Parts: sequence; structure tokens; C-alpha cells
Amino acid sequence: MSMKSETATDVTGHTHITVTRAHTRVRNGVTKQPVTPVTPAGDLRSRAEDALPHPVLALDLGTATGWALRGADGLIVSGTACFRPRRFDGGGMRYLRFTNWMTELDRLSGPISAIWFEEVRRHAGTDASHVYGGLMATLTAWAELRGIPYEGVPVGTIKRFATGKGNANKAAMIEAIRQRGFSPEDDNEADALALLLWALDTKGGPQ
Repeated sequence: MSMKSETATDVTGHTHITVTRAHTRVRNGVTKQPVTPVTPAGDLRSRAEDALPHPVLALDLGTATGWALRGADGLIVSGTACFRPRRFDGGGMRYLRFTNWMTELDRLSGPISAIWFEEVRRHAGTDASHVYGGLMATLTAWAELRGIPYEGVPVGTIKRFATGKGNANKAAMIEAIRQRGFSPEDDNEADALALLLWALDTKGGPQ
């Protein structure tokens, strides 16, 4: 399995490294379909082949954001992007970096046709809740500006799909994704891969 790291410099002058693993699993039945800003991501089903358009992106939002993308060639790539603020950063720098990262991902692998993100309704701490809310607001605004459909999927739905249990722990999620032929480095990447596979297998959600 190939692995590469890319170093990028954002508009703030900071560099960050993203590790990307190319997975060899290819999904069949790929079709293209027009996308409008008002279309929920779950409605992006091909009427002819009952398959999702591509590329599609799944995100586990957080300071360490897990991501998984099924590209135009059917190849799935995934990784974890860190948006931890530096010592002298202002409060908004985390979200500016996230915006720049999304734009670069869309430029290199897109155009992205739909986005799914893990919908978390309860956090262990206040700081995590604030970070999640800020990233979700940034993501949805970014998607609205570009007319890209997006949809949140409950955590329990993703866990149940991957492991059969809606309250599965991190280790169980990682193991479940490894059994599907992937090699997630942490639970964030595993959650993003599980979400992407859920979206592909359900064609964007329950019919």
C-alpha cells in the first residue's frame, strides 16, 4: 500500500503535513450527476445506476479531522489533518486553515460533488464542542458558497454500520475498518472511512 506526505504552506505562513494513503478498493457503478446548492447530499443518487456521483468526501470534524475521499477514478484515499492552533494564533486561525485545506483538497482531487460529516450532538468537554461547532459552520458555509450538497450523519448510525453496535468504542471502529481492507492510523481516520463506506453502500442514506 503506497503512502505519501505532502507539505503545504497556507496564507498564514504556517506549514502543515498531511499523510495520504491510497487504498486499492474501487467502487463500481460510478455515474456523474448535476449538483445544485439546494440538494441534500442524501438525495444524490443516480436514477440510472443507483450510485453516488464522485468525488465524494467524508469528514470526522475536530482538531484532528479524519477524512476519506472517493475520487473520480474510484480510488479511496484517507488521512488525518491537524488544525491545532499555534502558540500565538488568534481564535480564528484554526478555521482559516481548515478553509484553505478544504479548498486545496477540492482543487487537487475535485471538484467535490457531495460531503458527509459526522454529526456529533454531545461532547465530553466545552472546548471540543466549540471547536466542532466552528468547524461545522466553516464547512457548511464553504459548501454553500460552492453549491456542494452536504449532510450530517449521526455517530450511532456510523458505528452501527461499521460494527453492528451503535455505541462501539474507538478500538472497535479501527478494527472494523481494518477488516474491510483499510489501514487507518487512528480513530479519526477510521470514523471518516466508516462514514464514506456508509454513504457508498447506502447510496447516500436510507431510501
